[in-house]
Amino acid sequence: MSAPDVQIHAVATGKAAELVKAHSKPSPNGLIFYSGWFCPYVARVWIALEEKGVEYEYREINPYKKEESFLKINPKGLVPAIERKGFALYESLVLLEYLEEAFPDSAKIFPESAEERAISRMRIDMVSKKVIPAFFRTMISQTEEEQRQARKSFTEALKEFATYLSEEKPFVGGEKLDAVDISLAPWLSRLYIIEENRGGPITAEETSERFLRYVKDVTQRESVQNVFSDKAQYKQIYQRYLRNEAQSEAAKAVRAGRPIP
Repeated sequence: MSAPDVQIHAVATGKAAELVKAHSKPSPNGLIFYSGWFCPYVARVWIALEEKGVEYEYREINPYKKEESFLKINPKGLVPAIERKGFALYESLVLLEYLEEAFPDSAKIFPESAEERAISRMRIDMVSKKVIPAFFRTMISQTEEEQRQARKSFTEALKEFATYLSEEKPFVGGEKLDAVDISLAPWLSRLYIIEENRGGPITAEETSERFLRYVKDVTQRESVQNVFSDKAQYKQIYQRYLRNEAQSEAAKAVRAGRPIP
């Protein structure tokens, strides 16, 4: 099976393209954001940059090409990654914490107290270990029974996430997105893939009424909408998952029963 390398549309489209254009020049703080418009892990960091109001220069990378120049930034050849003043970092959740610490005057996405920050990290860990693997497993499952079981695991994980939500505030972070919200938001924007191909709309019975309201609030958030390209551009990528042909690190890990790296 060949990797989707050059077949991937080369640049962001729609609202995301407008954001790319607005950040096409070097930023005063020297931050370079290496991105792949199609990647949900990239979207985590992109949403965080927008929520925090941190300036950045956007650079598009096709991680399947493993270009030598980018391997010097991230030896894994994966996005997202950032570079600032000769210092490079990667891994989406690490980058969320870096942005919080490196830009202390920007909007906060983590709580102030050590105890609350620890709770946020536990919740993010649940998203990483339960929700996201189940999302990918639901996409790559081929038989009806495999798809049914995978969707059940996925919606049970979403129902667990719903216990983090209050009735009073729209987000886990209250009136604005925090790191917990951001860790899940890109996959909420991609729920339509599951709904259109793996059993229909996610229901309140599977998750909860509160969770469905949360999905609506998150996906209508400006920062989330603005990093999303036109839906049509995602189709060729996710068709590979739906046929169980995807060669991303996430797909390979889920297929092999390993943690997503």
